[in-house]
Amino acid sequence: MMVKIVVAGAAGRMGGRIVHMIHQNPETDLVGAFEYPDHASVGEDAGSVAGVGELGVRIYGDMDEAVTGAHVLIDFTRPESTLLNAKTASKKGIPIVIGTTGINEDGVEKIKRISEKIPCVMAPNMSVGVNVMFKIAGEMARILGKDYDMEILEVHHRLKKDAPSGTAMRLGQILAEAVDRDLENVGVYGRKGMIGERTDEEIGIQTWRAGDIAGEHTVMFGGIGERLELTHRAHNRDNFARGAVRAALWITGKPAGLYDMQDVLGLK
Repeated sequence: MMVKIVVAGAAGRMGGRIVHMIHQNPETDLVGAFEYPDHASVGEDAGSVAGVGELGVRIYGDMDEAVTGAHVLIDFTRPESTLLNAKTASKKGIPIVIGTTGINEDGVEKIKRISEKIPCVMAPNMSVGVNVMFKIAGEMARILGKDYDMEILEVHHRLKKDAPSGTAMRLGQILAEAVDRDLENVGVYGRKGMIGERTDEEIGIQTWRAGDIAGEHTVMFGGIGERLELTHRAHNRDNFARGAVRAALWITGKPAGLYDMQDVLGLK
């Protein structure tokens, strides 16, 4: 079955790459695209805006007009927009794939309630490689145990608005859970001045922002006399877009519920 997809934020950096990947995939078809009402690209062809040529799919300024006939909605926008779009998707019975980062706890709870009515894949990072990293990092932390200090470094482009990245925060949660800690209590997000020795329990999460870096995450396990590092580098946004399309294919026909990329990839 050809899966018909509608893309939120279709004229954005991620939206354009998702349109590109949908167009490339023989199992998917772009049937709708939308942006916020006063966006300069409203009314233009989504394919032309994405650089793949005309697809005959207009970018609307309203979700209601864009979702006709769609099987799945993919949303990589902003937290406030994603919550509104998810609510509308729920009313229309359309599954949703969410890659938006920076959603607060209240927003996550709202999405959990929405997922009681429709299937939803929500992940801080849709990259296949990053999700393998999630799996391996947890296993490494359990094996190495409490004798190794754990630090996370995330690096992104200068335009990224949230920090630390959703991926870094998820890595922090995975590491903390693996050694029976609560990230809320042991997370350290900056160091300056006479702070004293590093504690045994803390998990450091540090942020760099520069240039056009698509995304880089490193987990370091520091022991006495050795250290291990696990690194993922995204060369461009295509791996995130490709993962989102894979999630859209997977979620079609699934029962209502909240899923993540570990479910999509069969890593649980």
